[in-house]
Amino acid sequence: MRPLLLRSSLGCLVTVLGSFSASRNKLVTQAAAVPHLYYLRKTMHYQTEERGHPHSPDYRIYFTETEQDNDVPAKKTKKNENEVLFNMVVEVPRWSNAKMEIATKESLNPIKQDVKKGKLRYVANIFPHKGYIWNYGALPQTWEDPNHTDKETKCCGDNDPIDVCEIGTQVCFPGQVIQVKVLGILAMIDEGEMDWKVIAINAEDPDAKNLNSIEDVRKSRPGHLEATVDWFRKYKVPDGKPENQFGFNGQFKDKDFAAEIIKSTHKHWRALVQKQTNSGGIECKNISCCESPFKCSADETRDVVQSAPAFGSAHPVSPEVDKWHFV
Repeated sequence: MRPLLLRSSLGCLVTVLGSFSASRNKLVTQAAAVPHLYYLRKTMHYQTEERGHPHSPDYRIYFTETEQDNDVPAKKTKKNENEVLFNMVVEVPRWSNAKMEIATKESLNPIKQDVKKGKLRYVANIFPHKGYIWNYGALPQTWEDPNHTDKETKCCGDNDPIDVCEIGTQVCFPGQVIQVKVLGILAMIDEGEMDWKVIAINAEDPDAKNLNSIEDVRKSRPGHLEATVDWFRKYKVPDGKPENQFGFNGQFKDKDFAAEIIKSTHKHWRALVQKQTNSGGIECKNISCCESPFKCSADETRDVVQSAPAFGSAHPVSPEVDKWHFV
């Protein structure tokens, strides 16, 4: 699954592995003149453009423009002396089923719906859960290096950015960029690969001031963390896959541990975009990462977006997606 993080010291608008943006110049200059071809949404300082048809293999969400600058940073930012925030790119809204993710192997790393064996992927409703039980997404400018073995779990990275489960009250939308407080982390092992799951909350959520640690979540939201482990353990079972496993006996690690994992995966991302390590098939094209040999021009990125199918009406979704599974 899954490209953006926060403003980094590299000063680049790159996704986890590439670039979500096109340039400081307006990418979509014809939007006003041809409104039926474009659907634009503002998200924080970032603007997205939808291409193709929702619920179809050609659907993509590109980051096309920023209001103030061209970067979606990956590093942490301080809200005050006691609080550190990270940018999160939302891929999947809570309660929805479409497995949307950053397309790390496509130019500009758009968000798309995952496809397997020629079919669009939807997560099953495993009773009593409906779709994803949090807003799900990723921290930009992080990379779980498949050549790196975690010293605790002895598993290698899954070749993706770090995943985030945002537990706030607002239902977000794909492509939205929010700032989150990191509360803890879960070490999921997916078919032998390390697949960290950061637990966080939108800094603007009404509950954010009361949730400052994984223990706060455990105390104020009984059963929420247990439901999270249960969901990740079973969500692939309806597709015929085995249950997922976990490091640390399925126990959540605290926010300091999470911060170290994020720091480590950001270092791996930097090595990736500076071509100091094997890319693992990741598309690293960007326009503003000054230390990266993968830089490209604004014209190139504009051509990528405009060559994608024009935005159109959504395709119908099979009623099977709403089926309940009892695992």
